[in-house]
Amino acid sequence: MSKVTLTVIKADVGGFVGHSSVHPKLLEKAKECLLRSDLLEDFHVTHVGDDINLIMTHYHGVDYESVHQLAWETFKNCTEVAKELKLYGAGQDLLKDAFSGNIKGLGPGVAEMEFEERKSEPVIVYMADKTEPGAWNFPLYKIFADPFNTIGLVIDPKMHDGFRFEVHDLIESKRIFFDAPEELYDLLIFIGAPGRFCIKSIFSKNTGDIAATSSTQRLNIMAGRYVGKDDPVCIVRCQSGLPAVGEAVEPFANPHLVSGWMRGSHTGPLMPVSVDQSNPTRFDGPPRVVGLGFQLANGKLIGPQDFFADPSYDKAREMANDIANYLRRLGPFEPHRLHLDEMEYTTMPQVMAKLKDRFVDINDQGEVAAGID
Repeated sequence: MSKVTLTVIKADVGGFVGHSSVHPKLLEKAKECLLRSDLLEDFHVTHVGDDINLIMTHYHGVDYESVHQLAWETFKNCTEVAKELKLYGAGQDLLKDAFSGNIKGLGPGVAEMEFEERKSEPVIVYMADKTEPGAWNFPLYKIFADPFNTIGLVIDPKMHDGFRFEVHDLIESKRIFFDAPEELYDLLIFIGAPGRFCIKSIFSKNTGDIAATSSTQRLNIMAGRYVGKDDPVCIVRCQSGLPAVGEAVEPFANPHLVSGWMRGSHTGPLMPVSVDQSNPTRFDGPPRVVGLGFQLANGKLIGPQDFFADPSYDKAREMANDIANYLRRLGPFEPHRLHLDEMEYTTMPQVMAKLKDRFVDINDQGEVAAGID
């Protein structure tokens, strides 16, 4: 049987209203565009916040040009609708005017994997808004390396050997592999700095099969200016030698802090929500995560199951709101505002340039209070 490819591509091509959601007409246009194509086995169009997410299955493998071009053209067509409706930031994730063989580097986020369908193939597609790719580091570590979260690491013989992590350095454009549990402490040194080091993919050490993958595009780095946060996507396969579905959703019951929120310049809790609740409005936030579950059956997407619509996540949302209340009281002070090295794509460089001549050596014994007679 041919290997199936699961491709998830997202883009923000216009917010309704502001940065809070996607207008229904854009989702309709996206479905219309994908329906016209004979490249796909199946697809599901959805959104989290102001991002359109295209979940697609096909048999062409990863990085297949025509599939990526289909997504690109879909987003371009949606952008035209966004412009007609005068939606905010129309086309903001489309950094280039033309497709050039692969959607990577053009702005939209991409997570895709190719694998042989098992007898039962449950998958979860995670989609986040108002945050960056490193937001997946903590939950992926918990899912695939922490026995206090995933008991299968202890009691499932197929998982007991652990997993291999592919980590990307987003600044130097390099990658490295770590084996867990043997190199757990080395792994944590890097993924504990999610602004630079991100988990790209995870593989079973028992079978070598891919278990998870994420988007690691950094829009600000690609564009050289602030154009919005990356709003990443992630795919996790479950069961039969991989974490159970319940183990894969458990980390989100304890909202962790991520970078993003208002103007991509603040720290906030990642709140697990249903699709219907995925419209961040408070200070353009707090950051949101949606988890949709599917059963793959001969390339067809059976679902979705909207996992965080479960009332058992009500306390997680309450906790996230409590954290948000505390952080908001800090206003423009760190750690609510991001550290300086994360502010390089905001107005900080311009302010520093304007005031550079007013900085003098601390040991200079000149005027103590400049401008005061």
